[in-house]
Parts: sequence; structure tokens; C-alpha cells
Amino acid sequence: MSLKNRGIQVFGLGGAALACAMSALAPACAETPTRECRVGADCATGVCGDDGQCVREGTPGLDSGVTADAPSSSDAATDGPTGDSSIPGCVPNKDGTITAAEVPIAAGLHATYKIATNENVDTTGVTTGDAGGKRTWDFSAALTDDQSVIVETQSIAGKWFATEFAGATYASKLSRDKDLLGVFETSPGALLLRGVVSPAQGGASGTDLKYTPAVSVLKFPLTMGATWVTDATASGTAAGVNLAFFPTTEKYESKVDAEGTLKTPLGTFDVLRVGIVLTRKVTAGLSVTTTVVRSFAFVTECYGTVATVTSADNETNEEFTMAKEIRRISP
Repeated sequence: MSLKNRGIQVFGLGGAALACAMSALAPACAETPTRECRVGADCATGVCGDDGQCVREGTPGLDSGVTADAPSSSDAATDGPTGDSSIPGCVPNKDGTITAAEVPIAAGLHATYKIATNENVDTTGVTTGDAGGKRTWDFSAALTDDQSVIVETQSIAGKWFATEFAGATYASKLSRDKDLLGVFETSPGALLLRGVVSPAQGGASGTDLKYTPAVSVLKFPLTMGATWVTDATASGTAAGVNLAFFPTTEKYESKVDAEGTLKTPLGTFDVLRVGIVLTRKVTAGLSVTTTVVRSFAFVTECYGTVATVTSADNETNEEFTMAKEIRRISP
């Protein structure tokens, strides 16, 4: 029986799971029950205040030119990690560099995404023609397979795997249609993936994986041309299979390879694009199976990752046109 038939292909960041791991960053702020708006489009005046309330007509300094397609600082997510709307909002400075401080990450955050599988996509975008070679991408259109999904960063406290991943920051579901959780840690200057687990312990098809070293999903500061590589070994069990009998390595090659403007169902954002190439090798006796997956994450200040696109296995084109999964931040 092949490893693929046993479900091994889903255990890491392959396929749609790579995109999910990146978008676990996106909930920059938790939402409070009393919040009235998230973006200007939610308000009659077109302006959402830092306290999550619509700015009313007649308010001093109200700029009637603010639109949903060009989020201002008032359109940024403004709740803090605790959901306390009195915490000052994050204001994008649009300096072309995204620091760790500009992408808040913690347990207890959530955001809504439109997620679709097996859809045509334009990863190339349109070059704007300026000297910097910036691009524009439009992922705002509704897709046939779209589902609205709340992506959460779950506390690991009290979970069966908590002691195995001491010091981890949160866990987050890795796929729209499967229940595996990625276990993440924020370290100085990086977001790390430490392992992948089933939500419940044990079982004939359970997963309990660890990466050595932990995978650097993002490295800060993000700026055009930045690169990083992780060569990791996976150990433990995947879909009930002990990887001691199937040595598995995963190489992640990441580069901030483009910048520009991205349209999403939530609004338009200035973004840096992170391209990731995952090469997984699984050894079974004298046979080695190699799988390559390409992915892009579109990252912005204050929100984090607002869209991700992942290719089918063994895609050869760097700018691919068919997405195994695409997700975009949504109201």
C-alpha cells in the first residue's frame, strides 16, 4: 500500500495545508461582540473608527473620501489579542517592510476567509508600470467552490499535545476539509511550525508529528528580496503510520518575491508576496518519493496574511494558473 493511499500526503504543509499554515497569521486582532464595523464599507459614512464603531456624519476630521477599496488606518483591524477594543489600533506605515510587531500573533484570534479548492487563479497579476515593478492582484471575485470559514488560533492549554509542545503559542486547523492542527510558536523574528497533530489523541489513523528543526513559516522583517530556507525532518506518526519506517524530510525555500496591491472580499491591501517551494522526500525501502508544492502568501501590515494560493502537487510553473486551494480574507 502506498504512503499516499495511507494519507501521508496530508500530514505536513503540502497541498492546501501549506496555505492554511500561512493564513493562521491573519487574525491580527480578536473581535468583540459589541464591534459595529471592521472596515469603512460597513458604515454609512465609509469610515470605521479605531474603537470598532462607525464614525458619524459631522465628526470633526471625517474624511468623506475614504472608501472600502482603499482601507485607511481606520480600516485596519484594531482589537487587541484580548478583544479589548480600547487597545490602540494598528496603523500601517506602508514603508515596504513588515516587522513582527506589525503582525500581532497570539492564541484566541480569529478571522473569516473565503476558501475554495481547484479554481483557476492568476498569480502573476498585472505590473503597474512604475519603476519599482509593483503588481496588482484581484482575488475579490466570488468563486464556485467558495465557503466562508472562520480560522482560529487556539490555545494549546489543556489539549492532549500541550506537554509535547511546551512553549508553543497556538494551534490552528490546517485545511478546510480536514481536522489536522498545526502547532505554532512565535520566536524572536519568526513564526515557527513545530508539528502537526490530530485534534484527539490516539486512534488507528492518528497524527502526532514533530519537525526538527521547526519550520520557519515567516521570518521578520519581511522586505523585498528576503529569503530563508528550512530543512526539516519529520518524526512521529502520520495517519497512523510510524515515520520511523518511512524517513521523511521537508525542505522549505521561501522568498519575498513581489510587492503591490491585492484586492480581497474584505478590501484592498498593500502587500508583500512570499513565495514558498516545499520539497518533500519520503523513503520506503529503496524507493524515494518526491513531491513539490508551490504556494504564495500575501502579507500586509496590521492584518498579517490576507490571502494564500497553493498549487497542485508537482506543479512546474512558478506562476501557476490552477489553485488546489485559494483563500482570501473576508467580512
